[in-house]
Amino acid sequence: MKVFLVAGEASGDRLGGALMAGLRALSAPRFAGVGGEMMQAQGMQSLFPMEDLSVMGLAEVLPRYLHLRRRLRETVDAVLEAAPDVLITIDSPDFGLRVARQVRRANPAIRTVHYVAPSVWAWRAGRAVQMARHVDQVLALLPFEPPLMEAAGMECDFVGHPVVAEPHPDPAEVAAFRARHGIGDAPLLLVLPGSRRGEVTRLAPVFGAALARVLAARPGMRLALPTTAAMAPLVRDAVADWPARPLILSPDDPGHAAEKARAFHAADLALAASGTVSLELAHARTPMVIAYDMAPLSRAILSRLIRVDTLTLVNLVSETRTVPEFIGHACRAEAIAPALLQVMEAPGAQEAAMEATMQRLGEGGEAPGLRAARAVLARM
Repeated sequence: MKVFLVAGEASGDRLGGALMAGLRALSAPRFAGVGGEMMQAQGMQSLFPMEDLSVMGLAEVLPRYLHLRRRLRETVDAVLEAAPDVLITIDSPDFGLRVARQVRRANPAIRTVHYVAPSVWAWRAGRAVQMARHVDQVLALLPFEPPLMEAAGMECDFVGHPVVAEPHPDPAEVAAFRARHGIGDAPLLLVLPGSRRGEVTRLAPVFGAALARVLAARPGMRLALPTTAAMAPLVRDAVADWPARPLILSPDDPGHAAEKARAFHAADLALAASGTVSLELAHARTPMVIAYDMAPLSRAILSRLIRVDTLTLVNLVSETRTVPEFIGHACRAEAIAPALLQVMEAPGAQEAAMEATMQRLGEGGEAPGLRAARAVLARM
């Protein structure tokens, strides 16, 4: 079976890698497409660097519009030349669904699957109906999404989120992480300013200012900042003037994946950009504060389209509003810092929401990557 996959960012690469592993366990696929390190580890040779597509927000896309159009054309041409049994676009709907639409127009015989239902429950509900014109099947990460996709005319399977299948490091490994980096018993704050260039550039100054206030109140606190290989140089520059230099964990370091997992479990709390990272933190049972901002143009447009009162996935899946979040104009150091200190004072306040989130996303069941692979094969 020939499978063409397209991912555009780190979270999509993670989903794609798990799906590809599931397909390999159940069949004998041949892979082509666009992906990052995890998808390439499963046997894909990426058509071009996935990082070329890692851009978000209207204002951020505009300067790179012509380059993105060339990448879109390259991708569509490669799909049509490969004539796969199935095209699977993963997350990054602005790019992936454009690929699916153009492929469907040129060759309706190619089956199309989109992995990660777009957040029609949050904004632009009409996207589901538009998708149905060129997408046959959706693989949903959240349990409340299938009815929305099916109502629009697509097959949809809830497959769970791959974060629930990640192993937990044992306490000895976590203690060794703290000892190895000289953290000891000091409080550890995990800082996660995003995986895209625009996110890091915009959030790092705000996060740094918030952390200055927290460190003034808790001078013994240590910081750790996991990042991607592509973002590591930018991150090092962005944190150079922070009040305390964080421990930067990069894929360039030996054993990065295991070390990152240990950091998530070793942390006492986290300050993170909005996105799937909140689920990683919930998996580690690490309490969090979420903060996010966009370019002014993107913020002005999206603020008029949002249909929900929270963007934090832990809040949405658990049906609580336990995790503090500061989005758009609220993303200010003077608001974020007190929230971090409050979470430190009552770290157990988010425990029930994190437990409920993991249970509802399939923790303890079959690995989501394998469930996704079964769903793809069952409907071929």
